[in-house]
Amino acid sequence: MDSAVAFLTSKIPFLASLPFWVVAFLVMLVVALVILGFALTYEGIATYIERKVAADIQVRIGPNRVGPNGWFQFIADGVKLLMKEDLIPAKADKFLFVLAPYLVFVGSFAAFVVVPFGISLIAADLNIGVYYVMAVTSLVVIGILLAGWGSNNKWALLGGMRAAAQIVSYEVPVGMALLPAVILAGSLSLQEIIRSQGGYLGIFGWNIFHNPFTFFSFFLYFTAALAETNRTPFDIPEAESELVAGYHVEYSGIRFAFFFMAEYGDMFVVCALAAALYLGGWQVPFVDVSGLSPLLANLLSLGVFLAKVIALILVMMWVRWTLPRLRVDQLMRMSWKYLVPLTFVNVLGVSVWVLAFDGKGIPALVMSLLGR
Repeated sequence: MDSAVAFLTSKIPFLASLPFWVVAFLVMLVVALVILGFALTYEGIATYIERKVAADIQVRIGPNRVGPNGWFQFIADGVKLLMKEDLIPAKADKFLFVLAPYLVFVGSFAAFVVVPFGISLIAADLNIGVYYVMAVTSLVVIGILLAGWGSNNKWALLGGMRAAAQIVSYEVPVGMALLPAVILAGSLSLQEIIRSQGGYLGIFGWNIFHNPFTFFSFFLYFTAALAETNRTPFDIPEAESELVAGYHVEYSGIRFAFFFMAEYGDMFVVCALAAALYLGGWQVPFVDVSGLSPLLANLLSLGVFLAKVIALILVMMWVRWTLPRLRVDQLMRMSWKYLVPLTFVNVLGVSVWVLAFDGKGIPALVMSLLGR
C-alpha cells in the first residue's frame, strides 16, 4: 500500500497535496472496484459456461438465443433478476432476511483480495493469506444460517442447518489439506508459496509432485472444497427433491442472484487456492517470468494462473453434472471418518518428509542422484 501511494503521488502532483490516508483510501477503492468488476464478469460468464457444459453432458444445445451461440445469455439473466420483483415473506425476520445474501456475497468477495493473479497482480499480499481466506469465507456460514432462520420457512431452516453442519464439518479437512503446502514453503503468504514452487524443475517443482503426501493432499483438498462450496454431489443444503430450494427458497430478484454469485465466487477462490498451493500458481513451466519486462511478466503469469483455475472450475462443473447427490449421513461420514483422518496423516507425513530429506522433494532428490 505504501509503495502504491508513493508511486501515485510521484506521478500525479495533485495527489501529493492530499493527506496520506485519503490517497490510501482512493487506492483501496479503485482496487476494490477492479476486483468487483472482475468477480461479476467471471460469475456471469461462468453461469453461461456451466449451462453449456450441462447441455453437452445431457446431449442438449443449451442457451443459444441471446447473442451468437448464446454468449449474451448471462446479461439477459442479470437484467431479468434486476427487474424481477423482490419479495419479503410477511412473517419473515426482515432484517435478517435482507442481511443474509449480502453477508454471503461479502464473505466470498473478500477472499479475492489475496488471490495472486500474477507475479505482482495481487491486491494485498498478506503474510497470513491462507489463514485470511479461511477466516473470511466462514462468513458464508453465518449468512446461510441467517437466510434459513430469517425466512421463517421450514425448508429454508432445514437447508440452513444442513449447510452450517456441512461447511463446518468440511472446514477441518480443507484447512488440514492446505497445511502441507504451508509447511513446505514455511509461510502463509500465497505469493511466497507460489515462489517456492519455481526453479529449474519446471512443473516438477510444483507441490503436487513434491512427495506422495502432497500429491494426495491436493485431491483431498479438492474433494473437501467441493463439499464446502455446496456443489453436487454435496449439495444437500439445497436439495430440490427434498427441500424445494433449501435456504434460498423464499428469495427472488437480486437477493437470489447474490447467493449464486457467492457460490461461483467460492468456486473461483477454492480453485485459485488449489492452483496457488499445489499447481505452481502463476509460475510458467520452464520460464523465469521475473526476468521478463514487468508488463509481459504480469500478462504471461496472469494467463497461466487463469488457465489453471479455469481448468479446475471445469472439473467442478463436470463432477456436478455427472455424479448423484449423497445422503446426509454419507456426507458427514465422508468428512469425519475418512477425510479428516487422511488429512491428519498427510500433515504428519509431510512433516516427517521435511525432516528426513531436508525439505527436498522427489524430483530434487532424483536430480541430485543424477549429479545435476
